[in-house]
Amino acid sequence: MFPYSFSHADGSTKRALLETVAPQVITSGNKISVVGVGMVGMACAFSILTQNVSSEVALVDAIEDKLIGEMLDLQHGSQFMRNAKIRASTDYSITVGSRVCIVTAGVRQREGESRLELVQRNTDILKMIIPQLISYSPNTILLIVTNPVDILTYVAWRISGLPKHRVIGSGTNLDSSRFRFLMSQKLGVAPTSCHAWIIGEHGDSSVAVWSGVNVAGINLQLINPSIGTDDDTDKWIDIHKKVINSAYDIIRLKGYTSWAIGLSVSDLVSAILNNTGNVHAVSVNVTGMHGIAEDVFLSLPAVLGENGITDIIKQQLNNDEVLSLQNSARLLYEVQNKLKF
Repeated sequence: MFPYSFSHADGSTKRALLETVAPQVITSGNKISVVGVGMVGMACAFSILTQNVSSEVALVDAIEDKLIGEMLDLQHGSQFMRNAKIRASTDYSITVGSRVCIVTAGVRQREGESRLELVQRNTDILKMIIPQLISYSPNTILLIVTNPVDILTYVAWRISGLPKHRVIGSGTNLDSSRFRFLMSQKLGVAPTSCHAWIIGEHGDSSVAVWSGVNVAGINLQLINPSIGTDDDTDKWIDIHKKVINSAYDIIRLKGYTSWAIGLSVSDLVSAILNNTGNVHAVSVNVTGMHGIAEDVFLSLPAVLGENGITDIIKQQLNNDEVLSLQNSARLLYEVQNKLKF
């Protein structure tokens, strides 16, 4: 099947209009592929294009009519997106030469369904997707968004054969953003001025790093030693509960999450393409870190660059945070061991 692009017009009119002086460059070198054009996939593509993160985006999906409709809808806005090249196909050959391959394809999380309950159904989907992506882009970086993202990042790593630093899960980058937003609302300052991290599972066993929460270098735990505990009269612990329940609340209200995860993924891709060295909470292999013995992927603050993960930050966690992170690892490992892939 030929990829759809509608960008290679030819004929007498073109020859009369243009005087060719050099062959056209086929690829931009910053090509991004998005697998899955559901609400999350399109939010990722839209954010990447409108924020000018990449000038070349390929879309892949099994549902041809929706795929082409989404492509056309984006293409018709090309004038407002610095004329990015947007192509689409059900054939994975369209992804050839991708710097980053974003995987959002999967069955949707139902209302009241935990991310872990999705695992086997979406594992089976990755078994079909990952080998095809690697065959066309062996030097790519895989960015897994499909839930449960931590386990599926592990699955993608095992299936792909890529080194660990080139298989990344979107992880708790969004959870940390939610945490900072809610923190900013409570304090009356901008989210960008709040520094706080959610680590561990992107889900119910996530860990709020209360020991490191600060504004302008002022550690809130020094001001309020009981912050994040049940003894705290300011009820900061409710913020972490809201972070955990955020996705469930949005799914209940609108049926799915999309915009925030799209912006989060766009931010991660920008860090990779531009080799910024920015630190993000993403799902990485954590074996041997913070006393974790299990071979699992969980979120920790990590440095992103053109080769994927370059470094993982060694946070100074307190004992309770370490125990919670280890518990998160055990929970995921138990589910992971039951997978068939």
